Amino acid sequence: MFEGQPKGLWALALANTGERFGYYTMLAVFLLYLQANFGWAPGTASIVYSTFLMMVYFLPVIGGIAADRFGFGKMVTTGIIIMFVGYLVLSLPLGGNFVAVAAMGVALLLVSLGTGLFKGNLQVMVGRLYDAPEFADKRDSGFSLFYMAINIGAMFAPTAAIKIMDYAQQSLGVSEADSYHFAFAVACISLIFSILIYYAFQGTYRHVIANEKKNAATGVEADAQKSAVPELSPAETKERIVCLCLVFAVVIFFWMAFHQNGNTLTLFARDFTQTTSEGLQSMAFDVTNLVAGIFIVYALFAIFQSKTLKGKGVGALIIVGALSFLFYKYNALEAAGAVDVKAPIFQQFNPCYVVALTPVSVALFAWLGRMGKEPSSPKKIGLGMLVAASAFCLMAVGSMGLDLPLDQAAAIKAGTEPMRVSANWLISTYLVLTFAELLLSPIGISFVSKVAPPKYAGLMMGLWFAATAVGNQLVMVPGLLWGANVSLVVIWGVLAGICLVSALFIFCILKKLEKVS
Repeated sequence: MFEGQPKGLWALALANTGERFGYYTMLAVFLLYLQANFGWAPGTASIVYSTFLMMVYFLPVIGGIAADRFGFGKMVTTGIIIMFVGYLVLSLPLGGNFVAVAAMGVALLLVSLGTGLFKGNLQVMVGRLYDAPEFADKRDSGFSLFYMAINIGAMFAPTAAIKIMDYAQQSLGVSEADSYHFAFAVACISLIFSILIYYAFQGTYRHVIANEKKNAATGVEADAQKSAVPELSPAETKERIVCLCLVFAVVIFFWMAFHQNGNTLTLFARDFTQTTSEGLQSMAFDVTNLVAGIFIVYALFAIFQSKTLKGKGVGALIIVGALSFLFYKYNALEAAGAVDVKAPIFQQFNPCYVVALTPVSVALFAWLGRMGKEPSSPKKIGLGMLVAASAFCLMAVGSMGLDLPLDQAAAIKAGTEPMRVSANWLISTYLVLTFAELLLSPIGISFVSKVAPPKYAGLMMGLWFAATAVGNQLVMVPGLLWGANVSLVVIWGVLAGICLVSALFIFCILKKLEKVS
């Protein structure tokens, strides 16, 4: 799984890991911050939340156009600097007045612009690593590994946000509303590590930037790229762009559904999910236990895939160590008692699942590939939409019999503790959504980098993010339904239905998409 990948993959992935850690630390608490700091209703907070997500994923279009003209490397560096300034402004505790709202708006715009310059262009650089013939067949697995690595940052983000906020409140006497700014400040620090990694290991991907500069100077593609990428006719170029646009149309609705993790799913965690956990279930809310489980998964792969006795032995020792750690933590449960479960912590499950399941996904598709039965990239995208639909069907079942959203919130505010459900509903939903994400997101990015006409590579990757941006803006729709006191079953049913229709659309145009892939 890890063998045969270009060295530059790990450098670029780790640079993105640092940036994603900061971004998801901020995002884990952002919706709750909008309500706690400004006193906004769920619908208003959802609009601001989804608009920010929209800008984060729309501005890579501008970033892609800028990179096609000025170079991917320059735009990545510029993006990190702009993001840093944005997070710095966001970390200032200015209260809840008009000045604070205006400052937040400026900060969100800077973060969005910086992300637009950084994120898409870094992924284009990853794609360029696989233009060389010796790496061409590693593209899908490479993007899956890249996706896994950046989720390591997202995995620790919710815990970091909660811990730094608890520290600010308990040790520094900061109010709850102001403690959110400490979580935002973490993003500033993470970007420093990101830029250090990016430059420290530049030698592993220097050839990508060198080829880029050569192309800019000569006005033609580098010889290596010419040999790897056949020249396309105008008709072929048009066909590829049309197919990509069809995929982008489906991507819109996936992200509309998936990014409910920071919106309605977080509101569900706060208002409808049990606030404490005991026994074995409580271990899931300690990220160190999840990391131990991830070590076990990777060690099992080391045992079965390693060609040396030493490699198998190291894998076995890791498993023994991880199991011993989990056994110790389990024995300490009775002394620890019930643990508090805060709404943002649920956002750790998706990235943890991504990191744990990526090697399983890569190995499964490699096995299917050896038998000639691996689904095509477009088919994986269609399957991903079906899986996403099933996740929200699960939520609909778990929400049966619960109060309307605003009625529940009013009861909690009045001091009445209404009916709450087991945390296992959300934990299971995030697992199913992760299966959908692994089928769609890294595969979709790989599909774009492979199918995009070479001279429009930056623009096409930017349009992938633009489609994500439109989906992120639509994230507010379930939030508005929540604010309108619509039944939870209806809200989840709408999301399930949208994912199902999108899957059917992909399967209807499957042959057309497979022709160009």
